[in-house]
Amino acid sequence: MTNKNMKSSLMTTKGILKLTCMCGVGLLLGACRGQISEKPPIHPNMNMDQQPRMEAQEVNKFFEDNRSMRQPVAGTVARGLKKDDKAYYEGVDANGEWVEDMPVEITRALLYRGQDRYNVYCAPCHGGTGDGNGIIMTGNYGYVPAPTYHQARLREATDGELYSAIYNGVRTMPSYATQIKVEDRWAIVAYIRALQESQNASESELRAEDVDVEQLEAEYTAEQERLAALAEARKPEKEAEASIDQGKKLVQQYACETCHNVDGTPGGIGPTWKGLFGSQSQGINEAGETITINKDEAYIRESIVAPEAKKTEGYEQGVMAPYDYLSETELESLILYIKSLSDN
Repeated sequence: MTNKNMKSSLMTTKGILKLTCMCGVGLLLGACRGQISEKPPIHPNMNMDQQPRMEAQEVNKFFEDNRSMRQPVAGTVARGLKKDDKAYYEGVDANGEWVEDMPVEITRALLYRGQDRYNVYCAPCHGGTGDGNGIIMTGNYGYVPAPTYHQARLREATDGELYSAIYNGVRTMPSYATQIKVEDRWAIVAYIRALQESQNASESELRAEDVDVEQLEAEYTAEQERLAALAEARKPEKEAEASIDQGKKLVQQYACETCHNVDGTPGGIGPTWKGLFGSQSQGINEAGETITINKDEAYIRESIVAPEAKKTEGYEQGVMAPYDYLSETELESLILYIKSLSDN
């Protein structure tokens, strides 16, 4: 065979090999097009992917009731779930009273953890500073306003009471027991205490810590002016006249009937509005003195914008948040609606 023929044969062989390789690569790539197959995937090493155990809710013929999920043996407690420390897990002492002080050590790490969890679960309603003006409260979503932590009642409340609100819920606030771990609940309580301290420090205490009080006052004034301008910009050009219908809509918007019913049913969180206007009752003023309350227009207005000024006996103080941001027309509409409930 001549050299020329040998070269030609080698080139043909190389060409065939190259073509074969290209076809093989093409077939491999074609097998990766994401097509759905009913065949089980190739799984050469099973490790422990398939185990002879029952999944949750799976039928188990071994037991008479055919349930794979078994009840704990009577009289036993799973490891780590005994929870016999009531002060730690429930915030109460042996007598069922709220504990005065939290049963955990307050550390910097605990406070930072409390701040993190507070911002996730609490700030949307109670606000970043605990003033009750969270984003949900300022958006007219119909929620009952959250109380400020800086009122006297909550500053004087026990740590156990604050923990209980997270653990059990309170009034319209749901329980967060399934969402917030025990240690995080106490961390939140610690952070709330820190917020209360920070928002109620005296000027002398601030100056003792070398805080620039003048700068803080300037920032506060600027923020108040900004909020006032924002509120002014949001006002409609012409506000509707006060009416019973508008008052009824406001009651629905702010979920007032969560605490005040309109059919005279006793035992609510707040007094019923049925027959309220024009009546009298014994009450308590801010100083804790017993007084006679004449429930006229002035009283209704005061109860809306400053609910702590007078409180009907038999009802808890510090429950209702002030609605001092309502316009004059809105206040008049609410008064007209409440008055109408006494005319029938």
